[in-house]
Order: sequence, then structure tokens, then C-alpha cells
Amino acid sequence: MSVLVGTGTKLLVQGLGGAGKFHVDRSIAYGTQVVAAPHPTRAGEVEVFEGEVDASGVPGRTGSYRVEVPIFATVRDAVAATGANASVVFVPPPFAADAIMEAADAGVELVVVITDGIPIQDMVRVKRYLEGKRTRLVGPNCPGVITPHECRIGIMPGYIHETGRVGVVSRSGTLTYEAVKQLTDNGLGQTTAVGIGGDPVNGTNFVDVLRLFQDDPATEAIIMIGEIGGTAEEEAAAFIRDHVTKPVAAFIAGTTAPAGKRMGHAGAIISGGAGTAAEKIAALEAAGAVVAVTPSDMGDAVLEAMRRAGSA
Repeated sequence: MSVLVGTGTKLLVQGLGGAGKFHVDRSIAYGTQVVAAPHPTRAGEVEVFEGEVDASGVPGRTGSYRVEVPIFATVRDAVAATGANASVVFVPPPFAADAIMEAADAGVELVVVITDGIPIQDMVRVKRYLEGKRTRLVGPNCPGVITPHECRIGIMPGYIHETGRVGVVSRSGTLTYEAVKQLTDNGLGQTTAVGIGGDPVNGTNFVDVLRLFQDDPATEAIIMIGEIGGTAEEEAAAFIRDHVTKPVAAFIAGTTAPAGKRMGHAGAIISGGAGTAAEKIAALEAAGAVVAVTPSDMGDAVLEAMRRAGSA
């Protein structure tokens, strides 16, 4: 069992530049079904990916691979021909919003946007456009989504993931990897890891993913990784308090960040005294979450949350 992506995911790629080709190749090596790519001037061509299978991917899949990805003029044509139900976006920032909206217009169910630096006003337009549509947006400026041994969308390193019991949701890419590695090392593993991105205007949020993990029978515990800025973590804490029955651990980055200074992500800024790490930690602890003091404590925090719940 997993959330968002799995063996039935058929991925199309928007943006086959250098970064797009590299990471799509890694996804194919991992075992992900990559079925199409749109490009207005290359319709009818194929993009060939070949290499050695990623041993950390689908169990029993070994040797080499050679995959021919057909190119279509539009996303709509690609979906009609291949049944693609997910897209990964590596399109440069000035054109990324149009790529997202084209995917939504074609009925793609899941759009994962890796692109960093998309203008906020463009994302406001995208959010408005997606209202009432069935498309779920993850990102932008995110590391993607991965269900171990089933499907990898984005830039997460596949080899650190292992099928297991814990759902991971994070605003930070690097801290996602750290949490995942600790969960793999302590034997808990992951059901799915979801990077929601750190931009102030994004798609899927903490509450959305917490709801998915709460409803997923295979997910026995959850770790949520937040950071300073905004109110997303406080909203997540309220949802955990009222609706989540599974053990929850958390980590909040930015405890030493000065007010008024942006730290890393575009959304990581404390303004007017709101969005501080202390406020977020207090809200999560009040909701019953075990909050890790440092990044190196995240795996232990999950174990402690499960111990308190009697599920360790």
C-alpha cells in the first residue's frame, strides 16, 4: 500500500533538458514506468534511456535496461496515447506555470514540480486555475515523491529508501533524505515519502498528506518535517490533534534563524513575530507529536512516538 504513486503510475516528463534527462534516467533505472514526453517540435521522435538497473529499485529486476520514451506534440496527445496519469516538471521557471496548467488541462491526476524559482504570481495563477480540477499538484521546488521499490518521481536518491511502516512528509528536500536514511537504518522503512516544497504558494500541503497517511492502512506512523515561516505547521498540528490517530514525530528547522531574514526556501521567513520555530514546536507538542531536537534525532523521535502509542 502506498499514497500518491505506486506500480500503477505511468509517468510523463515535461522538460527533457539536462536535469530532466538525468533524473528521469534514474527513475527508469529504479523501475518507474516512464511512458511519454511532450515537446512541440519533436513529435514523433523517441528519447532513449539505457543503463544498468538500480539494485535498490524493484526487487528481482536486474541487469540492464533500454527504454524508448515517445515524444508527442502536447501533453494531451501524450495522455491519450499512453494513459499517463502523472507528470514530473523540470521546465525552467518562466515556463513552468504553463506546463502545470497544460498537464491539468489534459487531465493528469498528479503533477510533481521540481522546478525552483517559479514567480509567486505565476503560482497564484496556477492555484486559481487548478480549482475544481482533479489534478493534484505537489511542489513546486520539491524533491518529489517516492514509494520504495515501486515508483520514484523527482530527484530523491532511491538507494536510501526501504519499504516499511512510516509515512514521510517534508518541506525540506535534504532533511527528507536524512529522515528517510534514519528510518531505513533503524528498520522502520517508509510507505511513501512526499516532499511538498518550501515555496510560499504550493500545491499539496501538510494537512493533505497527513490525511492520506492517516487513511493508508500500511502507514503505522508519520514523520513531518517543517521549517520557519508561514502557518502550515500550526495548521498541521491542529489537524493532528483532531484527526490523526497514528503516532506522529516531527522536526522544525530554523530554531536559530533571525526574524525578518529569509533562510533558504522562499517561504522560510519569520515576519511580524509569526512563523517562529518555537511556535511551531509548541503547537506540535500540544497536539501529541514527538518533536526531534536536532536532525540526527528524527529516527529516534519516530521510535519514541511509536513506543508511546504502543506500536513500536
